[in-house]
Amino acid sequence: MTTRQYELPLSEPLVSDPDRSAVREQEQKAREQSTIDRALAILMRRHRRGEALTSPENVSEFLRVKLAEQQNEVFGCIFLDNRHRIIAVEDLFFGTIDGASVHPRVVAQKALTVNAAAAIAYHNHPSGVAEPSQSDLRITQRIKETLSLVDVRLLDHLVVCVGECTSFAERGLL
Repeated sequence: MTTRQYELPLSEPLVSDPDRSAVREQEQKAREQSTIDRALAILMRRHRRGEALTSPENVSEFLRVKLAEQQNEVFGCIFLDNRHRIIAVEDLFFGTIDGASVHPRVVAQKALTVNAAAAIAYHNHPSGVAEPSQSDLRITQRIKETLSLVDVRLLDHLVVCVGECTSFAERGLL
């Protein structure tokens, strides 16, 4: 009787199928995160201090990528000079999955600190629905009124989701 030796072919991995699948999934996530990081870096260069905002589409594109990973609401402002060049992009308030407490006084205080002539407010809806709520409309009006007291114009308020962005200005809500 002869004994047979069994050898694994060199092309066969020593990792079982479920383990291979998990490794592939981790590699895919790493590649995706790298792509997101590169996209954010490009958008940050395009939207850095001193750059003029050229179109509402550029702003919404930037904000969709910036806020895509947020699982809770984030409210912030893009502060602009009198030629609509970016002075600062600030996340000002952080909330829960369905809301954030926003204080117009703090928005005005930040606008004065950076010497802004105008601002674009933004916040995300983690729910994935970019439709402004009644509380979004009320706080936008309060911010607009507060900023106008110190001669800062609120140009727009954008509600951001991964797939879409709703502009208050485009809807005539400002």
